[in-house]
Amino acid sequence: MPIAPNYLDRQFSIDQINQVYVGDITYIHTQEGWLYLAVVIDLFSRQVVGWSMAAYMKTQLVNDALQMAIGKRRPDKGLLWHTDRGSQYASESHRQLLKQHGIQQSMSRKGNCWDTQSNMSWNA
Repeated sequence: MPIAPNYLDRQFSIDQINQVYVGDITYIHTQEGWLYLAVVIDLFSRQVVGWSMAAYMKTQLVNDALQMAIGKRRPDKGLLWHTDRGSQYASESHRQLLKQHGIQQSMSRKGNCWDTQSNMSWNA
């Protein structure tokens, strides 16, 4: 699957809202099994601006979270979207969503998930 360059390059201090969003997926064990949670965080405010939860970890999970953020915040074209190299983020469907909204994709370096996870602390 295609890998985007690491445009964020660990520059986590952002001076404006809606300039850089980061995303990741985590899982939550429940009595009924695993649930997967995809979140989108604005690096400037550290606020969750989009999220999605499902019993599966498919592309639709991350697309739904990003679409919530886009609908809620209406960022200008040129927004930087930084994630790990997961197949959901590298999928054709996800790349088409980014293209449709004029969003530039950025991915962590190979084997370096901390590029994203170290900055996923958020305010609900």
